[in-house]
Amino acid sequence: MKIALMDSGIGLLAAAAAVRRLRPDADLVLSSDPGGMPWGPRTPDGVTERALAVARAAVGHRPDALIVACNTASVHALPTLRAELEPAIPVIGTVPAIKPASAGGGPIAIWATPATTGSPYQRGLIRDFADSVDVTEVPCPGLADAVEQADESAIDQAVAAAAALTPRDVRAVVLGCTHYELVAERIRAAVGEPVELHGSAGAVAAQALRRIGELPVPDAEPVGRLRVLLSGRESVLPQQAMHYAEGRMLQTVSPAH
Repeated sequence: MKIALMDSGIGLLAAAAAVRRLRPDADLVLSSDPGGMPWGPRTPDGVTERALAVARAAVGHRPDALIVACNTASVHALPTLRAELEPAIPVIGTVPAIKPASAGGGPIAIWATPATTGSPYQRGLIRDFADSVDVTEVPCPGLADAVEQADESAIDQAVAAAAALTPRDVRAVVLGCTHYELVAERIRAAVGEPVELHGSAGAVAAQALRRIGELPVPDAEPVGRLRVLLSGRESVLPQQAMHYAEGRMLQTVSPAH
């Protein structure tokens, strides 16, 4: 079994680690676009063009499924990716976890990039899944870039700024960008207990297995192999990935090749 994941940068680490925890025996292909990021400021057509290039690089290694581990690409490029790749290769998009976050009642906050905050896409999800609860949309300028660069100071500043915009009475915070899941504990510390954080990594990993008819086997052996593609070129995990527990876990248990 082989599962590919794509993103502009290292935001895919959270979903990749979730797949690895569910199925340690799965081979992973991580395809990202450091030469073209960030994708957020690009036009929808520009995002789709970059996402197609990254997806095609991953598909060249014949995965059983492709996870689009990027909110921006899921918003703008998912229909095009599915039109090109399915039904041969299931394509699993990433949707902010607004529905489960709102299930227990509000109020909730949604941390997202400035481009996503207030967008018709996010407002549609709020209308569909959180219409009955109080929702605060919190823009997080610079946070994804800071996480991508593993810039400690910039991460702290961006998290503090977003926390200051988050109402003190929120019950849950939705992490509306895959990069944010890599610093979930910092976000938890900033917003305080007992606020729940809701990311998407676990859900998309489980959905990928369902789409290919596989079950979670957390103790499966042997450990699958890891292949890293940076802008289509064979490489290794970027050094910034080692800054995060998810990157270190993938590097430690996965023989890169």
